[in-house]
Formats: sequence, C-alpha cells, structure tokens
Amino acid sequence: MRGLLASSIGVTCAAALALPLTSPAAAARPASPASASTVFAGTASAGTAAGAEARGAADARGVADARGVADALRGGRAQDAAQALGSTQSLPLAPLASRDRTLAPAAAEQGLPRRDVRHFSLVGVVWNDPDTVLHGSVQVRTRAVGADTWSGWQDLETHNDDAADPGTAERTSGRVHGATAPLWVGDSDGVEVRVRAEADRRTEDTARGSRTATASAPLPTGLRLELVDPGSSAPAPGTREVAPAAAPRAVVPHDTAPTVEPGAGPDAEPAAYQATLDADAANAGLAAPGATEIPELSRARTERELFSLRAGELTTQQRAKPYIGPRPRIVTRRGWGADEKLRERSFVYTKKVKAAFVHHTASGNGYSCAQAPSLIRGIYRYHVKSMGWRDIGYNFLVDKCGNIYEGRAGGVAKAVLGAHTLGFNTNSMGIAVLGSYGTTKPPAAAVKAVARLTAWKLGLYGANPKGKTYLKSGGGNLYPKGKKVRLNVISGHRDGFATECPGRKLYGKLGSTRTTAARYQGR
Repeated sequence: MRGLLASSIGVTCAAALALPLTSPAAAARPASPASASTVFAGTASAGTAAGAEARGAADARGVADARGVADALRGGRAQDAAQALGSTQSLPLAPLASRDRTLAPAAAEQGLPRRDVRHFSLVGVVWNDPDTVLHGSVQVRTRAVGADTWSGWQDLETHNDDAADPGTAERTSGRVHGATAPLWVGDSDGVEVRVRAEADRRTEDTARGSRTATASAPLPTGLRLELVDPGSSAPAPGTREVAPAAAPRAVVPHDTAPTVEPGAGPDAEPAAYQATLDADAANAGLAAPGATEIPELSRARTERELFSLRAGELTTQQRAKPYIGPRPRIVTRRGWGADEKLRERSFVYTKKVKAAFVHHTASGNGYSCAQAPSLIRGIYRYHVKSMGWRDIGYNFLVDKCGNIYEGRAGGVAKAVLGAHTLGFNTNSMGIAVLGSYGTTKPPAAAVKAVARLTAWKLGLYGANPKGKTYLKSGGGNLYPKGKKVRLNVISGHRDGFATECPGRKLYGKLGSTRTTAARYQGR
C-alpha cells in the first residue's frame, strides 16, 4: 500500500512490537514442534454434515489445546504454557554490503543473512521512534517448516498508521515503536531480511559537465526483526471450554488486582486467569462466562436486548423505532485464544460509537480460515509486544470466510477506545478485514460480515450507516488537532488519515456496505 503522507510515500494499515529474546543459534535447525495453527470450523460449510463433522473435530482439538494450557499453568510448567501461548523473537538488524554502491551505501541497507530460527508464523520489522517514517523497502524470505526450499522475496508495508491518538496515555507510554505491517508467512523456521533506504537521484552541474548524484535518507534507528509464534492455545469456535471450576468471586478493581505469575505456587492463580475473567465479564448479558462465541440473534431479540443494554440512554427516536440490525455471531477473545496476560488490565471507554472505520490488516492473503485465530493471535502479540500498545488495536476483525472476531477487550457492545485510526479513535470503532486488498477483491462473505456488524453495533448507538457524522480530530496528517470533520458513518481508514488503507478494492465496496447495513437496520 502506498499512501499519501506529505512526501507521497505510502502509509499502511496494520501494526507491530516485541520484547528481545535470545537469538537462536544459526548452526542447528530446530526440531519441528506441533503446528501453531488452530483449526477453525466456522465457515459457510459448517451447516452441512461434512461441516458439522469438521467442527466437531476442531472442537476436540481446541478443547485439548485449551486444557493443555490450563494444565501447564496449574502444574507450574511455565515454559510449556509459554510455548502454547506463543512467543516473539526480536533480532537486531545490521548493515549489509550493498551489491550496487551507486544505489545505496552500506549504512543505507540493513538486514539479517539467511538463518535458522525457532518456529514463527508472522514477521515484521520495528524501530525505536514511532514518529520516524521508514523511507525505503523491507523484504523478507522464509523457509517453511520441513522444507528445504525458500520463498521468494516478499514486501512488507513500510508505513503503519494504525495508532493511538496523539497525547493519549497509550501513545505517550514510552513503550510505543515504529513498525511495518506484519506479514503472515505460515509455520516457518528460516528467515532472511533486507531493508533498503529509498535512493534520491538528482542531476548536478559541475565544471566537467553534469553528473548524477545519489543520496539516501537515513534508516530509522534500532531496526529489529520480529518473528511471532502465535501459539496453539485457541479453542475452536463453537466449543464451550469454561475456566476451571472455582468459587464465585467478584472482579477485583484493575488498579488493585494482584499479579501472580505462572508457577508461583500450587494454590496461586495466574494473572492470566483473572484477566480472562475480566474479559468474559465485559460481555456479561451477551454470552455465558467462558463462551467462545456470542451467538447471533433474531431482529426481535436484538431489539429487546437493545432496551436491556442501553436502558436510560436511548433517544426518544430509538425508543419509538429502534433501527438496529440483528446481532451477528461474534467469536470472543477466548474463542480465538487471546493470552489475556499480554494486554493492560484496565479497559478504556469513550462516550459512544458514532462511526466505523474499515481497515485491512495488510498481512497478506495467504492464510486459510482455519488459520484465522492464529493470525489474530499473531497480530495481537505484534501490536502489544512489538509495537507497545495496550491491546490489539482493532475493535473487531473479520476473516475471508465472513467470521467476526472480538478485538480489543472491554465488551463488544461497549464503546471501547481502540488504536486503529490515528486522530479519530474517540467515539468510533475499527473493523479490520484480515488480508491485503489493494489489488485483490475482498470476498463477498467478508463484505457482508462488515455490513452485518456495523448494522448491529452502530444501531446500538442510533447511528445511520448511510448517514454522515462529525468527529473531532485528535491530530494526524490530514486534519489538525481539534478540527471537526464531517465523515461517513461507515468510512475507510483513508478518510481520516492519508493512507491507502483499507486498499482500493475494499474501499470500493464501502458504498454498497452502507446500503446493506442500513437495510439490515430496517431503514
């Protein structure tokens, strides 16, 4: 994706970070552990006999994964649990000798020679300063587990404009990094990367005639390769894997809740367990505690739920005619296997949801719907551990089969503050379609899912999907801080920030998405 930043250099729409780990030895190739992919059977075929059988098998695998993690935590096997929940390898890049000295000096080309590493499925590059733009290209090639051949060079989107608003606690935490978009490469154990600064050629007149001079903008400092293993802990959607039985307990306030690390003692409760209870509690009234999905509802039941969820907050018009689409099926964070200990404990809310910004993750289209939970876990870990955000940036994610996933924790029906559209995160929600849709047409199932989701969530707050609304800019490269901007209620990321996101092909579907969402609302 090539965006429009001030210098005509592209901006993209995905995210990234990681804590440094010991670099694996390049000499020995790791033994092959179990695949990190978790099977997800919630596709269009799930209603058929074959689909039901596949879902049953997936459920069994998912339950086994979830129980394995719980057993490891209860048994104090912190290392086993960490492997199940995923990990990040952070490898510093170093200057490379350029093959063409006229294009870039060594200082303008950094990378990592081909090497063996521990298993990973998602890759990205990060650097120290989130306000520094990488003017150049980032390419990786990888080797699949069990293979001897390497992939061709693949481009990573170098500009990443999904971010918390300027001045917010999340943005000014001191942990945030600049980053490329992450790229999904599947289960791999070999990698090579090169980062090249953009060369600026100009003609100069000298006493001996004209000559071409080449200069390169410096690359950002602290370039590191992030290799993310999403783990294998997600129970398949459709299962009802509930936390181990325990006496009922109240949720401890976030600023006073104790933190207990895995293996602290036989009777100690891991911090992840309490964080999981908090995430479940945020969806109270929509699904039972421990549910891996929030089921779809009919229009009549959705309208009754609206009066229950927002009693006392509805306008006179909403009471008289509640324009709201039927609640769609949503896979919860537990359903896609979120490691709740990664994120910050507290939730942050805004007043309402006035608009929805549609994104694509720019992570490539080489994933299957069975791998979608793994991909989301990878993006989540990349956003938190590599980019330094408090949680995954998007409020919702949608895969190519039309499955909808809960994103940032805090409750799918609530106005959770995200980090998706720099300058316009307040009073909005971010929906990311998994994949890259600059030149690839988005699947009809994904487009329909976006319409269904927006019809319901915007309907909770009385917003018309075909309408316009005003949002105040928090600061960005299109609108200065404080400016009130008139936007479509369903907008693309590029409408609030100079970027190609959500990709030309997906952006072109937003007009029909608005019409369809309004129809779902009964307008």
